[in-house]
Amino acid sequence: MTDLNALRSDFIDLFCSSPEFVRAPGRVNLIGEHTDYNAGFVMPAAIGFYTTVGIASRSDRQLQVRSSNFAETLTLSLPEPGTVPRSRGGRSHWTDYVLGVAWALQEHGVGLRGADLLIHGEVPLGAGLSSSASLEVAVALALSRLAGVALGRLALATLCQQAENEYVGMRCGIMDQFTAVSARAGHALMIDCRSLEHQHLPLNPRLPAAGQPVRLVICNTLVRHQLAGSEYSRRREQCEQGVRTFARIAPGIQALRDVSPALLQAHESQLDPVIYRRCRHVVSENERVREAAKALVEHDLARFGQLMRDSHRSLRDDYEVSCDELDLMVRLAESIDGVYGARMTGGGFGGCTVNLVRADAVTRFRSLITARYAGATGRSPEVYVCEAVDGAGPLERAT
Repeated sequence: MTDLNALRSDFIDLFCSSPEFVRAPGRVNLIGEHTDYNAGFVMPAAIGFYTTVGIASRSDRQLQVRSSNFAETLTLSLPEPGTVPRSRGGRSHWTDYVLGVAWALQEHGVGLRGADLLIHGEVPLGAGLSSSASLEVAVALALSRLAGVALGRLALATLCQQAENEYVGMRCGIMDQFTAVSARAGHALMIDCRSLEHQHLPLNPRLPAAGQPVRLVICNTLVRHQLAGSEYSRRREQCEQGVRTFARIAPGIQALRDVSPALLQAHESQLDPVIYRRCRHVVSENERVREAAKALVEHDLARFGQLMRDSHRSLRDDYEVSCDELDLMVRLAESIDGVYGARMTGGGFGGCTVNLVRADAVTRFRSLITARYAGATGRSPEVYVCEAVDGAGPLERAT
């Protein structure tokens, strides 16, 4: 948990001014992986790991930014309005997200002023829990509030996605940013990534029959394979190749979201086998998200868990974005009593699994999966027991 009093004291010591605080959560995706950039359906939930930003105004056009995580303080010039994002040239630094958000806000007509910012992140890095979107949304909310502009949730999410797409150079979908601003405590968020229509679905804490609560338990493999970035881009290209093929076959196909299971199966022979498998994952995953929403409405956690398992196998075999460590973690989870479902979550090639676990089994689950994963890999995982939380917002004003 963030110690707001300690952050306030640090801010005053650093910048000799009194800050206002905002925060934005990370997220875990329960089901619907690699469907967001295919205009499909996803079902994430925000989790209680936050990026907290303290901010106060300056009299110039500088951003003086301190990261408590990296123990760095940097002075950045606000991008001039109307400038074209420069090529990132392979450079990667956490301040890219700060500058990207500032650029996107100004492109949207928000007149920014200089600011001192203290940034504290709790979202585990490289774990697939959306630390970048959490940072983007927190910074965007802080800067816009300082400018006296109240952005709607959709505008805030869209601007943060634009910053990551066009400034940072990561072609992500909008799921992460939208979840960070629109999540509701105790609920999963089903999002139509084309229309951005969404539905809050209660993660009912009790099974009607047994009366036992359930928990979201995230297991961090603590591995991140180097090919994750390049393979993410390749998967997008393969999906786009599939769309081009189907657009010649049937009118109105603009994304894999528009391809039905029957249409896919009928034209398998016209696709390269690899492209077919990529398309099959996306098409079937969209169907699984719809079925998962029904399962939550009907409090059918057994069905929801089976859909999680099916999702993992599709990601492993058709989309090929899993890895040995993720597959091991899922197998171990499935062997433990009280687990309804387990799957990899996030982009893949490392990071985390998400598990739906009966509350009275959580302590035993944590102990067994930690010991068994460590015994098989020599690496102790991190295990987080989570609740679904609200999206981004301000914290109390410092005095």
